[in-house]
Amino acid sequence: MTTRTTMTRVTAAIGLTLTLMLAACVATSSAPPAEAAPRGKPIVIRDNRGGNVLETVRYRNKLAASGRPVQIRGYCRSACTMLITLPNACLGRGATIGFHAPRIPNTTIIPPLVDQIMASYYRNGIRARWDAEWKYSLEMQKISAREYVKLDPQTRLCGA
Repeated sequence: MTTRTTMTRVTAAIGLTLTLMLAACVATSSAPPAEAAPRGKPIVIRDNRGGNVLETVRYRNKLAASGRPVQIRGYCRSACTMLITLPNACLGRGATIGFHAPRIPNTTIIPPLVDQIMASYYRNGIRARWDAEWKYSLEMQKISAREYVKLDPQTRLCGA
C-alpha cells in the first residue's frame, strides 16, 4: 500500500468519524424554545481558549438546555466562538473574539469537516468572514465585541 493510499484512507476515516460524532451531538441537542427567556444565575464564560470542536458542541447543547443566561466575557477564541450564537447568550461589551483555522493539535493540519461544523454556529457577516478568510488562517484573527455585533446584529451585548 502506498503512502498516498494510506493518507487517503486515514483522511476518509477521520471525516467519517467526525461526521458520525457530529450527528450524535446534534441528535442529543435539547435546546429550550427560542421564545423562552433565560432564567437563573448567569453562567459566565471568561477568557476561554476554545479546544476540541466536538466537545464544544456538546457543551453548547448543555448550556442551551440549562435555560440559564450565558455571558461570554474576556477573550473568547477558537471553538469558544461557537457559543456566542446560543439563544440564551450575550457577549461582554469589552470582549475580544479570536478566529483561526481549526487544526489537529500541535500541527498545521486542518482536518476535514471541522471548519464546516464551526461554520454551522456562525451567522450573517461572521459566517461570511469565516468562509472567506478566517477558516484558512493559522494566525489568530481578533475582533472586538462591537465589531462582532456589526457583523452579526442578532448577537446581544451583555448589560454592564
